[in-house]
Amino acid sequence: MLGHSASVRNMSSSQEQKDVDRRRPHSCQQCGKSFITPWHLQCHQRIHSGEKPYVCQQCGKPFRFLANLVTHRRIHSGEKPYPCSHCGKSFRVAASRREHERIHTGEKPYGCERCGKSFRLSGLLQEHRRVHSGEKPHRCEHCGKGFGHLSSYRRHRHIHTGEKPYGCERCGKRFIDAGSLDVHRRVHTGEKPYTCEQCGKSFSHSATHRQHRRLHTGEKPYGCDVCGKRFTQCGPLQVHRRIHTGEKPYWCDRCKTNFYCSAQVKSHRCSRAGQEADTGS
Repeated sequence: MLGHSASVRNMSSSQEQKDVDRRRPHSCQQCGKSFITPWHLQCHQRIHSGEKPYVCQQCGKPFRFLANLVTHRRIHSGEKPYPCSHCGKSFRVAASRREHERIHTGEKPYGCERCGKSFRLSGLLQEHRRVHSGEKPHRCEHCGKGFGHLSSYRRHRHIHTGEKPYGCERCGKRFIDAGSLDVHRRVHTGEKPYTCEQCGKSFSHSATHRQHRRLHTGEKPYGCDVCGKRFTQCGPLQVHRRIHTGEKPYWCDRCKTNFYCSAQVKSHRCSRAGQEADTGS
């Protein structure tokens, strides 16, 4: 038999459910989800029926909800009614502005329960979790290679097609994804939206900003799995690993000497050029 406290909890839970049912009396016959009004139920049912009654008059794209059509129209009108309170950059939707403002505030509300790493966007956290799970749900139909991130998968596909669908309106340079184009535009605008909260230095790229902050924090997140030596950036770690593997992928095109990294090749060429100048050869 249930104890008195368990019975009370069950009665309380049952009463709460009844209260919810009274507040949301309109239920979907397909999935059982409940809604406050018939209108909300009707909107929900379009998920099951696939109905998209709201159509853009300019491009013909259909939408399930009127609010989505209203937001979409701003693509054609150029309207961006939500300005950033820090830098003035404007956005078509309020959610995009909130996400952008975290660049300035440093807020990262989405934390990984496995390693504690935090992210500005929930989507970035979901992709990060695949580092731990090893899941690679995005598979290239050309070569079969798998990817944990959708953006990485999309960029990879362009290797096979050669497609660069995103073009800069200022200089015509083309890119394989919209993110790369957005970053490139800062070459023309001079925009540097990533500011170090400790010294005030600004950066065009979020990756450069992250690397710079490690000068202040002393953080070295990249560790060698052989000797334990740690690095502030991934690139130097990759070069360091070649000490253990013996790999020397760079070579001098004249004497065929092999090197661990491109910087060693450049240094070698300079010293060799100086020697040749001294000998007059």
